[in-house]
Amino acid sequence: MNILVSDSLSPRGVAVLEQGGFHVDVKTKLPKEQLLEEIKAYDGIVVRSGTKVTAEVIDAGSRLKIIGRAGTGLDNVDCEAATRRGIVVMNTPGGNTVTTAEHTVALLVSMSRKIPQAAVSTKAGQWEKSKFMGTELYNKTLGLVGLGQIGAYVTKLAQGLAMQVIGYDPYLSPERAREMGIQSVGLDELFRRADFISVHTPLTNETRSLINAQAIRQMKDGVMIVNCARGGIIDEHDMFEALTSKKVAAAAFDVFVEEPVKPDHPLLTLDNFICTPHIGASTGEAQENVAISIAEQFVDYFNKGVARGAVNIPSVPPDALSQLHPYIGLAERMGSFQAQLIDEGIEEVTVEYRGDVAALSLAPLTVAILKGLLTPILQDTVNAVNAPVLAKQRGIEVKEVKWSDAGDYTSLIRLHVKAGAHTHQLDGILYNKKDPRIVESNAYAVEVVPKGHMLLIYNIDRPGVIGTVGRILGEHDVNIAQMQCSRGQKGDNSLLVISLDHPPSLQVLDNIKRETDVVSARLVDLSDVS
Repeated sequence: MNILVSDSLSPRGVAVLEQGGFHVDVKTKLPKEQLLEEIKAYDGIVVRSGTKVTAEVIDAGSRLKIIGRAGTGLDNVDCEAATRRGIVVMNTPGGNTVTTAEHTVALLVSMSRKIPQAAVSTKAGQWEKSKFMGTELYNKTLGLVGLGQIGAYVTKLAQGLAMQVIGYDPYLSPERAREMGIQSVGLDELFRRADFISVHTPLTNETRSLINAQAIRQMKDGVMIVNCARGGIIDEHDMFEALTSKKVAAAAFDVFVEEPVKPDHPLLTLDNFICTPHIGASTGEAQENVAISIAEQFVDYFNKGVARGAVNIPSVPPDALSQLHPYIGLAERMGSFQAQLIDEGIEEVTVEYRGDVAALSLAPLTVAILKGLLTPILQDTVNAVNAPVLAKQRGIEVKEVKWSDAGDYTSLIRLHVKAGAHTHQLDGILYNKKDPRIVESNAYAVEVVPKGHMLLIYNIDRPGVIGTVGRILGEHDVNIAQMQCSRGQKGDNSLLVISLDHPPSLQVLDNIKRETDVVSARLVDLSDVS
């Protein structure tokens, strides 16, 4: 695998990639046109905040399989374009938690005590003690917008300063809020109550200009605001107006909408505004942590198939992978098996997870089924990244159902696929907790090992059919590995499942189909399913 490192990265991260068996090129500050040309030769790219991995770059990267951000934010990566292409996007959300939280508190203290302004004045030969009257943090209310890893660590640091912390995060459970020792409130209430406000959310359509003129009007007079998250979460024009009017007493930014920030930016003209050049994660420890982390994630993904830190694929905790992995294999085989027996367009997929399997992380299993279903149908590459997107694009409705009862089994996966006027059912289990088996197909009880080449024949239940099929295969030197027959009531059609050492020719298949008692005959190829 060839890996391109297009932004500065700790040498220890590069060493981890090389030790993992990859060829690594470090080429930083590439102009756009050169990046579009260079990316064609690489299977993976590691970036920080400098490189813009746009849809154009992604389309140019014909070999690209993974994009890794050594850091948290992904606003410089077109995740939607990557997902459509089936490219994994990873980040390292925990690598710069401490350093960004510490920088937030550093700005909080510097802003409240006017430390940068006082330093400049003193170095200029002034001694203006009365000019730099500050504000204590003690017993003040800090409102945190976003309580992920960084917000949670800021909470600890602020509580150490004896601040009262309230927070807004729609994904925070009441139990987690109690564990953190904070009060979870609505956004409007946070704006009304907080003496200091700090934002810790990603930049999305929902969070863009989250703090604007309307929000600021709800705040206390003299509120102070910090942004170490992403430029654009706070409307910079509205913040300038609020600082000018002193509705907001002070603000401290580490991030801007446009970076590097232009020297004539209006905010830079204000005495009650302090800023830093996006250095929230800029400590030696943090940069080494994220570099090693993203490198290890690349190695795990390419060498072990483990997608840690992936944002566009269901992530499986390492301790659960060993238990889940056999079910993923079963699920993909079931999807592929079923797809090759369907002639009409798929409209709906319902997956029932019964018994012990229902207690596992199900998202990777459903994705594996979709991958199996779509791969035989589509010419495009289908993988665990883009399978849900491709299903949605084709108008396929996907449902998951959990049942505690698996009947005669400890665990069972039942797949229903609605295609046209028909609904097809397939049941799968793990034999000895590791070996995939198909145990029912459209109400026919079977025990099929879903691998290699298989011939499925529906026939009228009369003597001699098995012998006739065996004779035709034998005449064309097609060896039978396994064979079984299933039927419902006496006189019903039967299902004959034959595992073959190699696939028969179309002529052989036509000869079988022409037999009077054969209703249908289909080939199923699972030789390429992992």
